[in-house]
Amino acid sequence: MVYPKLITAATLSVLIMAGCNKNRGSTPRLSNTVRVGYVGITCEAPIFSAVENGFFKEEGLDVKLVKCEWANYKDVLALGGFDITHHLVMYFLKPIEQGLDVKFTGGIHRGCLRVQAPVNGKINTVGDLRGKRIGVPGMGTPPFIFANRVLGAHGIDPAKEITWRVFPAGELGLALDKGEVDAVADSEPIGSLLVAQGKVKNVADQAQDAPYKDEYCCAVIVNGKFLAANPKAAAAATRALLKGAKWVEANPAAAARLSVEKKYLASNPELNTVAISHLRYVPSVSGAEAAVNSAAAEMKVAGMLSPSTNVAELGKRAFAHLDGVTDEWLQNLQVEKVAGGQVPPNQDIRVYAELILQDKEESCCKAKKAIATTK
Repeated sequence: MVYPKLITAATLSVLIMAGCNKNRGSTPRLSNTVRVGYVGITCEAPIFSAVENGFFKEEGLDVKLVKCEWANYKDVLALGGFDITHHLVMYFLKPIEQGLDVKFTGGIHRGCLRVQAPVNGKINTVGDLRGKRIGVPGMGTPPFIFANRVLGAHGIDPAKEITWRVFPAGELGLALDKGEVDAVADSEPIGSLLVAQGKVKNVADQAQDAPYKDEYCCAVIVNGKFLAANPKAAAAATRALLKGAKWVEANPAAAARLSVEKKYLASNPELNTVAISHLRYVPSVSGAEAAVNSAAAEMKVAGMLSPSTNVAELGKRAFAHLDGVTDEWLQNLQVEKVAGGQVPPNQDIRVYAELILQDKEESCCKAKKAIATTK
């Protein structure tokens, strides 16, 4: 993708950051109001859909959204600035290992992370990345963690055999164009749009490659003190979010429009549909628990967890089973399919992305010509 052209659309859906509510409680909070944290990114569609479709109200809860910055998201959740959200499993495992009091309770979706290399380059496999420069949006970010996992699983030491280069997420494609990196690690919608542009090929794709394609990258996560004090409310809020995920899977285009039109993120419905449609919102309880264990095992191999960590014990500490939150309940859960809410089954979403980009480029050129004629 040509990032300068998309920074005001799809990329901003990844980068939007605002101040976080500082109402952090140090004591357990008893309430029927649940506070849900969010950053304002594409994959949070189940949060927005659950709020707008009344799924929290159906569970007997009042809901308050708390807008947060990415940088302090983990800490604010742990300190009680909000009660629940859904987020990347890998992003929280190291803090949980170090004592962060939060619990995963159910899987939201799969498939949002990539490692990519230039389409005409010599990097075709993970093994080809040895000794190379990889661009990431930040050290410790989910794309960085995913790349470390993949490299470690292929016998490459990420700390010694890779040179990491940090760029703003919107400039990773530009860094490839300028030869400043040999490959990039990124997330949606950037990954799909780079492919749609013909710039990159996937070297490791969490949506397609085993064992990652069946692993939940994002899961519901609850503040530990809130869960202990409000187990019924925590279960009800988890059900609302999982129902939101199921609704997004059934209505990806409608979810994309809702997220943009209600101003939860800065994008446009078409680009947001591209990003959402590449993810699989098939909620699962057992899938989330399995993801916690598989991610922890590979993070340990890659050196991101302590060598002394017992992965099974970490998994038990990180996951909580809640009353009424089961795979059986999810299988029986029905959601409405709204008119015009789906992507046509024969539509190649990446071709669709390319057409959107062409339209934007043509519109941009027309605007420049119009400006020039007025001078």
